[in-house]
Amino acid sequence: MANSAIQNKLMDLQSNLLNFAYMLTGNRDDAYDLLQDTTLKVLDNEEKFAENVNFKGWVFTIMRNIFINNYRRVVRSATVIDQTEDLYHLNSSQDSGIDSVEGSYSAGEIMAAINSFSDDYRIPFSMHVEGYKYNEIAEKMHLPLGTVKSRIFFARQRLQEMLADYRY
Repeated sequence: MANSAIQNKLMDLQSNLLNFAYMLTGNRDDAYDLLQDTTLKVLDNEEKFAENVNFKGWVFTIMRNIFINNYRRVVRSATVIDQTEDLYHLNSSQDSGIDSVEGSYSAGEIMAAINSFSDDYRIPFSMHVEGYKYNEIAEKMHLPLGTVKSRIFFARQRLQEMLADYRY
C-alpha cells in the first residue's frame, strides 16, 4: 500500500481510535496522548504493513499494545524495591497518617473497634493484619482453612460497618 493511502486510511480512523483510546484510558488527555503515540508508531512502521492484513485491526492492535506497555511501565516505576541490608523500608510505614492528630485518633478508634470483636474473630483478623497467611492462622488456631477465611471476611465486614463514617 502506498504511503499516502496508509496516511489517508489512518486519518479516516482517527475518531474511532480516539474513542478506543478513551475507553482504554478513561481520561481525555491520556486518550489524546495515546492517539498521538499510535499515529506516530503507525507512520514509523508503515513499511511493515502487509497488504493482505486488516488495516483497522493492525492499527487498533498497535494502540492496545502501546497502552499495555505504558501501563506496565507505570506499574514497574511505582514498585518499591527495598535494597537495604535489613529491609528497613519494607518494615516501615510509608505514609500511614498516624503522625497527624486525626490519623492517631482514627488508628485508636480502629483498634478499639477490632478489640470489641469476640476472640473468635479478633484473633484471626489481627493475625491476618500482622501478615500471617490464612493457612498459618488455621494451623496455629487449629481451625479449618474455610473457617479462618470466613471469620476474617466477617471481621472485615463488621469493621467497615463500624467505621462507615470514615469512608469518604
